Amino acid sequence: MYVLVPDDPVFFAKFQSLEEPLLRHLYQLHSSGSESDDERIISDAYDSWVQVLLKLPLWSQWHTGDTSADSASADRPRYALYSARGDQLTSLYPIELTAAELGHLMACLDLFVGSDPAWHAVPGQMCAEPPDREEGLTEVFRRVMDVLLLPPPQGLLGALRRIVPEGSVVSVTLPDEQEAEYRRFCEEIVTILSAGDPFAFRSHRAMYL
Repeated sequence: MYVLVPDDPVFFAKFQSLEEPLLRHLYQLHSSGSESDDERIISDAYDSWVQVLLKLPLWSQWHTGDTSADSASADRPRYALYSARGDQLTSLYPIELTAAELGHLMACLDLFVGSDPAWHAVPGQMCAEPPDREEGLTEVFRRVMDVLLLPPPQGLLGALRRIVPEGSVVSVTLPDEQEAEYRRFCEEIVTILSAGDPFAFRSHRAMYL
């Protein structure tokens, strides 16, 4: 399935922040010396997290000097998006995610949501981290998944999928109908990622005006 991901440092930072907790939980379970379903779920989720990361628009921007960066990311067309009035807009990028990638990430989120604080501790040791930080992880994870699962407007998705690499930045101007779809979709993204913090919400929303 195709999703639309914004060229948005707020989303990228939240997505990247999942790496350390996933690896830490995986290490804790591996150190316990016994294989478990939880370890398999988190391992699959981490592998899927990496695959999605390599498809995100900001990945190629932040690794332009890294010749080992994923070729699919490096070849993704860059473009400048404009409204009918000529205002530059935050770009959205169609990326293709598999049902397995999304399923693995959702299974891990469900595991974190359903686990009690004792699950996070290594046997014989104190809890690995304060509960409030753990709640923060679950909330960030949920917000990230809500963005990835947000159904894109089909007209807007179709238009952006037609953008092809041309060796230079492509300019795309949205007609009024697609701009209206764009603004509704981006408002949903901002609400998902930043609701609950008025200052963060206002600052984030300003990126899309």
